Amino acid sequence: MTIEKINKQVKEEPLTKEECKTQFIEKTEELGIKHSFDFEEAWEIGQELRKRKEFRENIMTLENQIINIEGALVGKELHDLNPVKHSFADGCYIREIFNPAGLLLVTKIHKKKHPFFLMEGKMSILTEEGIKHIEAPHHGITYPGTKRIIYTHTNCVFITVHATDNTNIQEIEEEVIAKNFQDPEITLEDINILKENGINLEIQNGEYINKNK
Repeated sequence: MTIEKINKQVKEEPLTKEECKTQFIEKTEELGIKHSFDFEEAWEIGQELRKRKEFRENIMTLENQIINIEGALVGKELHDLNPVKHSFADGCYIREIFNPAGLLLVTKIHKKKHPFFLMEGKMSILTEEGIKHIEAPHHGITYPGTKRIIYTHTNCVFITVHATDNTNIQEIEEEVIAKNFQDPEITLEDINILKENGINLEIQNGEYINKNK
């Protein structure tokens, strides 16, 4: 069976958890396979990665739909409506953006972990965990692989802080923004998130190894 056929089967006719468990046991015995993690861990890893993959595919699709809506703002018009202030401190780049009320925004893909601060306003954010409603003053952490869809209920002032000694705005953007979700820093963060959920993985000789075992 080719990879294309396997991918099609997984997408169109996925096995249930019990069917996967039966297959896992049978193939382990048949082929004499040794595993680095048990079935429950493998299932949890697969479900978490699948959920993240589906969300990222959906948010990219939604972004394309929003961009193609008549009257949607892009490029200079969008930047003019959402002015940005740039400032620097020792080893820090501070980016402050104003977003007017009633705006639906799609952010770029972040590839660096950094803090954010909502200094003014109310907004709703679509995330992998669902819709979050936040109101100033509010702060949080942005993780690599984050791409948000935001709706501003009021005028908002949003600040992010990035660790860098660079002062060239274009070069900083290349440092902190990923072109796609396949960026190595994002895939590494996916592994780190699984570790935080109790699945302690590391890569050895190109394989995922569960260090809890």
